Amino acid sequence: QVHLVESGGGSVQAGGSLRLSCAAAGYTYSYCMGWFRQAPGKEREGVATIYTNYGHHFYKNYVDSVKGRFTLSQDDAKNTIHLQMNNLKPEDTGMYYCAAVRRKDEGSCPAQSSEWNYWGQGTQVTVSS
Repeated sequence: QVHLVESGGGSVQAGGSLRLSCAAAGYTYSYCMGWFRQAPGKEREGVATIYTNYGHHFYKNYVDSVKGRFTLSQDDAKNTIHLQMNNLKPEDTGMYYCAAVRRKDEGSCPAQSSEWNYWGQGTQVTVSS
């Protein structure tokens, strides 16, 4: 069983920054972790994901709308990922969820949220104009 604990989030004005963190317990090898977000009335979308295998990280991926503004990083000692969000825009507003899924083989992480089977409780990010 995998347990994900999120922290961070909050409210900022456009152009501001926030940092999200997600600590995972129960995984050691061959898995994907990442952040998804869901705005009211919209589908959940992948924001940033990464594949990890025994402390080696591959296939980091970002949705186009956050490239150059968001950075996904890893703290292997704490089995934690961080999402640094800079130059936030009102369209970044939504509930952000940490997610994880075991992978049989090394490769890119799945894009569809339906393929991820472990989720955090979610943390709200609100960006005002």
